[in-house]
Amino acid sequence: MYSFLFGKNVIGDTPRSKLVCEYFSLSVIREVVQGEGKADNRTMPLPNDERVVALADELVKQFDTIFGLHPGFRPAHAKGMLVTGAFTPAAGASEISRAPHFANGTTTPVTVRFSNSTGIPVIPDNDANANPRGMAVRFHLGERVHTDIVSHSADGFPTRTGQEFLEFLRALAASSDGAKGSAPTPIEEYLGAHPKALAFVQMPKPTPVSFAREAYFGVTAMRFVNQAGAGIFGRYRIVPEAGVEALEDSAAAKRSANFLFDELAERVGRGAIEFRVMAQLAGEGDVVDDATVHWPESRAVVELGKITLRTAVASDAEEQRHIIFDPIPRVDGIEASADPLLELRAAVYLISGRRRRGAEVGRSAKIGTA
Repeated sequence: MYSFLFGKNVIGDTPRSKLVCEYFSLSVIREVVQGEGKADNRTMPLPNDERVVALADELVKQFDTIFGLHPGFRPAHAKGMLVTGAFTPAAGASEISRAPHFANGTTTPVTVRFSNSTGIPVIPDNDANANPRGMAVRFHLGERVHTDIVSHSADGFPTRTGQEFLEFLRALAASSDGAKGSAPTPIEEYLGAHPKALAFVQMPKPTPVSFAREAYFGVTAMRFVNQAGAGIFGRYRIVPEAGVEALEDSAAAKRSANFLFDELAERVGRGAIEFRVMAQLAGEGDVVDDATVHWPESRAVVELGKITLRTAVASDAEEQRHIIFDPIPRVDGIEASADPLLELRAAVYLISGRRRRGAEVGRSAKIGTA
């Protein structure tokens, strides 16, 4: 029915009776996250606000409740694949931002992770619940220096705040297959009281024919600042050079469980995959701190550059466990907006990332390549 966290079998695929209730306390999380002197601690700190950290912890736990605990994998967008290549800025990119990867004449190495939705590492690619798809981009600016874009294939987000999103997930968890006899279900009550969340859930999210034939959207706005100090807010859009193409539901159902990742490996093996990185620029009076608010399509869209992907990562599973993407830019020339989701998402990624890395030590369970 709905393809984002509220599909036919999302909860049924992982019965709660089989979930592993194994969570880190906040004190352990802080020890794991802050106890390492690695680059991620300098460039992606855990928020100082204990309330943000506590909320991030609750969100990770709620994902575990819905999808099950899968050591070594992300609690959301668990199934993925890494590809590497380079970013070349467009001629006018430096007029928008003074960020180093937008400077004329530069080429910046990138690592890109494509992923399916949900926290289920073996979710079939042709399952409607695997939408929206994810595309996270890391720009390697120097030795242990980077900035990222985290995007997905739905233009928007169901809630403005993390607390609202936690309530959304709790309502979903309470609306298991066994609760369908009662009407309305908790998720139906929630969506009835939150029209923006309902609009997001009902937004069409078709299955793409390829990760390379899908468009991706930044969830939150950023403030781009140029050499003159002039700033303008914008939202990322990543557009495939090959064009967008989706499958009908009936056609998707006939595809194999791993067809998108198989096709991605085959496609990059025979030639380059190209995307254009764009930014939709905010106009006067546009809301820039609410991911549920769309800007008019009449707003200017500028090209920032091109991503060219050429190589699948050989040590894919190991690298996926290690890399932690950051939704906050943390680079001169691109500033975070006041969107309340940004710090929270960064905390979720860091907490779950450290837990994922910790799964490499002291566990005998075999971790696949998804």
